[in-house]
Amino acid sequence: MRRFKDFQPKGVIPATLLALNDDYSINEKESRRHNAHVAATPGLAAVTVNGHASEVHACTFEEQQRILDFCLDEMGDRIPLINGIYADGSHEAARLARMADASCLLVFPPQSMTMGGQLRPEMAVAHFKMIADATDLPIILFQYPMGTGLGYPFETLLKLFEEVPSIKAIKDWSNDAMLHEKHIRTFQNLPRPVTVLTTHSSWLMASLTLGAGGLLSGAGSVIPDLQVALFEAVQAKDLAKAQAINDRIYPLAQAFYTPPFLDMHNRMKECLVMLGRAEKAVMRPPLMKLSAEELSRLRAALAEAGIGRDGAMPLAAE
Repeated sequence: MRRFKDFQPKGVIPATLLALNDDYSINEKESRRHNAHVAATPGLAAVTVNGHASEVHACTFEEQQRILDFCLDEMGDRIPLINGIYADGSHEAARLARMADASCLLVFPPQSMTMGGQLRPEMAVAHFKMIADATDLPIILFQYPMGTGLGYPFETLLKLFEEVPSIKAIKDWSNDAMLHEKHIRTFQNLPRPVTVLTTHSSWLMASLTLGAGGLLSGAGSVIPDLQVALFEAVQAKDLAKAQAINDRIYPLAQAFYTPPFLDMHNRMKECLVMLGRAEKAVMRPPLMKLSAEELSRLRAALAEAGIGRDGAMPLAAE
């Protein structure tokens, strides 16, 4: 077992990328190097694997198991690992949960709940209960925007927290500032509090100042040190410092999350290559290589943010 006992998801949690070879097979050596680099960042609470950032949608069960295994071997004794559970069917999600020798699970909404699943809260409850019955690990619920058809309505979330006590946090991508603040104020003050981990990385500082208990973000694969610095500055209520750090994050947030949104992790992979932290950026189709023009924009964003091979250069005031 490679678990951190009684792990509670909060604080800064990067979601790491997956290195691939030219034939789209997993490049374990480069993936290990990337994960080790991220995990060495002081101040992290955990690291997430088999998430959106690692193209979990395109990985088989066996590949997800392999990714978790070598990540545990590489860094599992140093930092808690959160494993993504990405499956359309509840039985497959439960099978992934049983497989996951991690410290926590991040449960994605099943695509099968689109086209009206929001009107059937019992579906969400049954899904999470089946996963919870398969493992004793704490669960992070991944909350999508309501407009995607995959977001859980507010009342459904409250029902889930009541009926599935192993849900300890939500990764909140509601993409609605008013609803996000409602989540923070309500869920973190329940009799059994549920931590709100923001994943609004395109407006991270604003989100954190609302009181989120942490963040879980693919951008942490490139700028984990800046995310830690921003979170700590907000927690310390040091507005001037938080604004200075956010000035560094801003150009990359604009570059990563510009339309098309689905290219965000492609962009992060390319940044790792530019920084000398990865050999190449290969994505599994239907994701495609970025244009030369976009690569140029990423280089400019890295330069403006002051990001080097080993991380962010010191702030001028430090």
